[in-house]
Amino acid sequence: MSNAVRTFRQALTIARRDFVATVFTPVFLLFLLAPVLLGSFSAIGGIGAASVADSRADKSRIVAILPDTTARTMAAADTRLRTAFRRDDEAPPVLVTQRPDRDPAAQARAAFASDAFEASAVLYGPLDRPQVLYGPRGGRAADYLALLAAETIAADRLGGAAPRIAATKTPTERPRGSAGNRRQSASFAVFGVFLLNLFLASQVVGTMAEERNNKVIEVLAAAVPLESVFLGKLLGMFGVAVLFVVFWGTIISRLGMLLPPEVASSLAIQAAVGMPAFVALFLVYFTMAYLLLGSAFLVVGAQASTPREIQMLALPISIVQMGMLALALAGTSRPDSWVATAAQLFPLSSPFAMAGRAATSPEWWPHVAAIAWQLLWVTIFITLGARLFRRGVLQSGSAKPFWKRRTG
Repeated sequence: MSNAVRTFRQALTIARRDFVATVFTPVFLLFLLAPVLLGSFSAIGGIGAASVADSRADKSRIVAILPDTTARTMAAADTRLRTAFRRDDEAPPVLVTQRPDRDPAAQARAAFASDAFEASAVLYGPLDRPQVLYGPRGGRAADYLALLAAETIAADRLGGAAPRIAATKTPTERPRGSAGNRRQSASFAVFGVFLLNLFLASQVVGTMAEERNNKVIEVLAAAVPLESVFLGKLLGMFGVAVLFVVFWGTIISRLGMLLPPEVASSLAIQAAVGMPAFVALFLVYFTMAYLLLGSAFLVVGAQASTPREIQMLALPISIVQMGMLALALAGTSRPDSWVATAAQLFPLSSPFAMAGRAATSPEWWPHVAAIAWQLLWVTIFITLGARLFRRGVLQSGSAKPFWKRRTG
């Protein structure tokens, strides 16, 4: 039996041990249902924020100070223009018209002090040279009032009403999706791989320190090579991650079947390599990202000797992951730039960037090269972690982490 086969079999034995020890516990159910808890808290916070925003939006108004005859024409133009907004939250505030008094400028300023409504913008003066006052975050409402003034003048010159047309609108889809849809799918791929690894890969940091403290790791290292221990622990936690993804992927796919056709079509993913290949590459790059980040985190976690040190590592790990996300997204938005090339070559950001590339480029050879490149770095990280752990811990039971040994 070759050394590689023996190492892999030993790693599978350790992986099976870690997988069973993790999954067959009551705490794992909390881990599995963690998205429900996070979603519940997010929904509660969103409902509270939406209620505050709605109460403010209900009183928000745009005000036009003009004679009654012109006010009717402007109201008709306002009704016509609002059909262009898809949702109520996109539309400007409700229009209120007032008759001008002796001093329209003072009347406009007084509108902002009204208790009956909250004025976002107020228009007064002749419509060909209107004056528009607006408050904080009222610039968009001011632009809309200026547009209303122009539409009102045009309608007056046409006899009081703009002509109505009946357009025939036919929905049409591009055969392979638009460039915008592919970029949106690329962002989805990057965020999907990132979120899964943010939630799952960070769990491996504490595994080495935990077993190092209770001396289990020394027993394992006496029986099998440390490379097998590192690889086995990585595969065991990856099995837990796969179980998590399969569980929630099944639920989300079933819920997606209940969506209305219009919503489902708007959320459809457009990939340059085709949908089956895109799904396969997404899973491959999730695996590569998990193995890369997980092996790197194992190296770091192996140097921690106390729970306090593990907690101190949480922030740098999160910063590294956010940095990889930012680099991959920057490369996705500019696929032909040096930033995209750097994101695809740097080992920790390569899976994110290449997952996005699968949505925007139909070429296959970069994916084959990227997967081989990422596997090389997984091997390097596992080998490096085993050597650091062997030199720092097994030679002396309570040796300091390498950063303390160098400075101390």
